[in-house]
Amino acid sequence: MEQARTTISKIFNGEPRSYTRFNLTQNMEGDSSHVEMKLSADVDEDVEGNGVGEHHQPNGVHGPYAVRKPGRSPKNICFLVSATLLIFIIGYLIGYLVHRKKDVALSCASAHLPINSPPSDMEIEKGAAPLMDWDDVKTLLAEQLSTNKLEEAFRDLGSARHQAGTPGDDALGNKVLSKFKTYFMAPWTDEHFVKVEEPNGNKPNRVTFNGVPENLLGFLSYSAKGSVTGAVVYAHYGQTDDFSRLVDYNIDLSGRVVLVKAGEISFAEKVANAAKLNASAVLIYADTAVGTATQLYGHVHLGSGDPYTPGFPSFNHTQFAPVKSSGLPSILAQTIPLDLANRIMSQLGGHIPPSEWRDVSRLGDATNVVTVEVNNVLVEKKINNILGVIKGFVDPDRYIILGAQRDAWGPGFAKSTVGTSILVELARAISFMVEHRGFLPRRSIVFASWSAGEYGNVGATEWLEGYLSSLNMKAISYINLDGVVTGADGFKASASPLLQTLLERTMKEVSLKPNRFIFPTAPLSLHFMFCVSWMSLLFSLSLQPMQMADAAFPFLTFSGIPSLSFRFTSASASDYPYFGTMLDTHDRLKMATANQVSKLALSAAQVAGHMTLRLVHDHLLSFDLRRYDMVIRSYTADITRRLMTLQKSNPNLLPKLLTPQWIQSASGSFSRASSNLLDDIEESQLDDVVMCREINDRFMQVERNLLSPYTSPRDSPFRHIIMGSGPHTIQALVDHLEAFRLRRPEANADAFQNQLALVTWTVQGCANSLAGDIWSLDNEI
Repeated sequence: MEQARTTISKIFNGEPRSYTRFNLTQNMEGDSSHVEMKLSADVDEDVEGNGVGEHHQPNGVHGPYAVRKPGRSPKNICFLVSATLLIFIIGYLIGYLVHRKKDVALSCASAHLPINSPPSDMEIEKGAAPLMDWDDVKTLLAEQLSTNKLEEAFRDLGSARHQAGTPGDDALGNKVLSKFKTYFMAPWTDEHFVKVEEPNGNKPNRVTFNGVPENLLGFLSYSAKGSVTGAVVYAHYGQTDDFSRLVDYNIDLSGRVVLVKAGEISFAEKVANAAKLNASAVLIYADTAVGTATQLYGHVHLGSGDPYTPGFPSFNHTQFAPVKSSGLPSILAQTIPLDLANRIMSQLGGHIPPSEWRDVSRLGDATNVVTVEVNNVLVEKKINNILGVIKGFVDPDRYIILGAQRDAWGPGFAKSTVGTSILVELARAISFMVEHRGFLPRRSIVFASWSAGEYGNVGATEWLEGYLSSLNMKAISYINLDGVVTGADGFKASASPLLQTLLERTMKEVSLKPNRFIFPTAPLSLHFMFCVSWMSLLFSLSLQPMQMADAAFPFLTFSGIPSLSFRFTSASASDYPYFGTMLDTHDRLKMATANQVSKLALSAAQVAGHMTLRLVHDHLLSFDLRRYDMVIRSYTADITRRLMTLQKSNPNLLPKLLTPQWIQSASGSFSRASSNLLDDIEESQLDDVVMCREINDRFMQVERNLLSPYTSPRDSPFRHIIMGSGPHTIQALVDHLEAFRLRRPEANADAFQNQLALVTWTVQGCANSLAGDIWSLDNEI
């Protein structure tokens, strides 16, 4: 355009014009090289005159490309005007094409995802303004989800055997992959080579009691191997409090074989608790509901993922340090059927148990001896995670992840089939909404079918480890679909505090209406009641801290991604007893849910679908910072109370200068930063894409910044100071203060000061990040 203005000026001001045939010429006065075009008419004039450029110029330039300075004839003026118009036309076309390219890139964020164009009367999105009302989005989802569709998915995706790394697992994975392709989701396969332990076909595991050996089919992967003989001691569920009871009875567990009941906590936690007290082996028996001969299967790795590549992905031919996870047990662990457990318990002597331990009449003495032999072998398996994506149209590089475990020890209907079916059905429904109904999600949705979940969320964790640097910057949340239906009159959920308000709102939207709220003293617990309209039954809901066995746990505590798990379950009885057995079938789940499997699965799909769509539809993420503020304040108050009480009752236990002032200040900083962000939201304009993205990024940084930067992700993978586990957590501070109160030997003043400092600065750092740009920080934050 500048050249056009110069040309026009020369035409009307009578300045000379010069043309060459696309020649780069160097000006004698040092001007930069330039390209000039000689028109055909001028060439003709040259031919008619002195030949093609064969004339002398005053500036001394000679040759075929010498510059010619013709006069201002009408013919020349005509050609110049034509050239000017041509330049304008070319410039306009270039500008139009560039602008058009940007529009196409916005409306087709996924180049390989064929999405039908929106109707011609639909407004094309120019920024963050919604193209569809939220009520219309909910209606479209409801139209696509049905019990009939879910039952069809149950039949299609159910199988009797699909253990991780077997042909059954591969065949099921290929089905999911094929469906994702049908839904135009550009699916891909994430392949890993993982190490797991399985029974030795030539040398079975066995337990010998009263001289009678019994070979066992059930097993616990990652158990230590060998043979030990020891006296049996009964420890109820093997929880920390259960072992504390035994210690109070002056029962020495060193070298003992501990007999515990399945349930309440994971197998791995039971074994770890026994190992702390120097037991030699753990036997785990099944609940009475599963039958006396039923075999149990599971793992005892106190962690997540492949324990032989901790902190690293198990890609093929990767060369990582030959280390093992610290969560691998040092003692033997084996499951036994209930009939064998009953034979052992019926002959126990020793101390009378607590009244609530009803399975036994005695706890066991030195005469009740068993031999445990574990001969598992370590094998390598190839597993495949199947993933697909529906890309967003405003922020395609920000995404929600929906995941479900695909493998199981046996039929695994409740454990994996229901969740996988819901995953596939939500993929179909949302893909249809995008392709045929004009729904344009702002952010992307990733659908993930994990393998090797039964070995400790191996597939999901290896994926996290492989792409951690990208995921913890771009993943907005993770919603877990494992085991979402196990009962008919209760609802349990574990969620990041950021997602708790969204969960409550979602329950109301899908007719799960709360009518009573109870807030207990536990910092992370929330209990309330709600009704399901289509069943007219009163449900009890419990929002609980997330457990290590939960598939969402590594997403939250290892990657810093806000995560959610939920389950329709039984409110009165113990949890679904068929997990980890060959009895987890469709028929048994029907009995456990009063024949309401498909209806409960539909409700579960609606809960997961509504939360997902809300997170990809709204301008701003539906995260509630006030919930985290409440949690941090609650812990701060608890630490303050305990610390002040200790300093008053035992002034010499801790340094006099050690006060709770710093952690109180950090807690206050987090509160002020949260309030400031809420103020920024009030003043924001929702059609400002850049502002919305900046605010959403500040939301996303909260969970990630609560991962302790002072611990190694290899040595302490669950680094979240509130939801994780280890000495770096706020709960560890509380436990340390309790150890001081009880005068336990592990209490150490220097170690406590270090813990307090690191936790405090992690909270302060999170507050600083939440406040925004570095120039937004001040002494108030």
